[in-house]
Amino acid sequence: MQLLDGKFVSEKLKEEITAEAAGVLAILGRKPHLVAILVGHDGGSETYVASKMRNCEKVGFKSSLYRYDTSVSESELLAKIKEINRDQEVDGLIVQLPLPKHIDPEKVTEAIDFRKDVDGFHPVNLGRMMRDLPCFVPATPYGILMMLEEYKIETSGKHCVVVGRSNIVGSPISILMARNDYPGNCTVTLTHSRTKDLKDVVRSADIIIAAIGKKNFITEDMVKPGAVVIDVGINTEVSTTTKSGFKLYGDVDFVNVAPKTSWISPVPGGVGLMTIVGLLKNTLASAKKEIYP
Repeated sequence: MQLLDGKFVSEKLKEEITAEAAGVLAILGRKPHLVAILVGHDGGSETYVASKMRNCEKVGFKSSLYRYDTSVSESELLAKIKEINRDQEVDGLIVQLPLPKHIDPEKVTEAIDFRKDVDGFHPVNLGRMMRDLPCFVPATPYGILMMLEEYKIETSGKHCVVVGRSNIVGSPISILMARNDYPGNCTVTLTHSRTKDLKDVVRSADIIIAAIGKKNFITEDMVKPGAVVIDVGINTEVSTTTKSGFKLYGDVDFVNVAPKTSWISPVPGGVGLMTIVGLLKNTLASAKKEIYP
């Protein structure tokens, strides 16, 4: 078993991003600029946004955060998004999910200018991804691709089973792993809660991408010897043994699954860190007008 070390890869790539960001500053006279909108005080969202802002500063980006109480109206939030869309000195805009129930996340996603949609959730970017056109790839799938590439994991002709069909991870990574490129050229099976004989399907995989959001869902008897296992899950539980007061678990029962694998990503220290890099890479590409000149 070898580790797909997200910390090592992310730090290496952030050094490259830092150098490129300095080039943007020299040419444009300003830093790449990422804006985040946070509604409410969800603990997980607070942590994720703080990490995104902190990493922006680390690589030489400008970051701005707009906070709103959960009582903010949908119309007020949409108005702020339109204002940021018009700001020529903003390269990327993200709205942290989840949102309060009275705000439609689809309206919010579609309100973001697709040219600033560095999360890669806008239908224009997802549609262009489907057609293998230049686009902002969703940050987590993008991070997975970079991790596979860094460790030179063979994907061509392999059977990749994706567990979970969300629009954020499962569905887009299934498309990307099947594309005629590297990483890619897999035969992909996209599984979900209604999949029959799920254990047998997962056990047939050369590459497993677990993104179902359930602690330790992938167990040792679901993994064939030598498989590559990528754990996207971020599941939190209250803990009295950690400084933060909670502990993170993946979708994979790491302790029992790891000995059977050829490569496996840990939680924490795996895909989560690569998601941040995907976001930074998209923001940098937006500042450089590489995707949408």
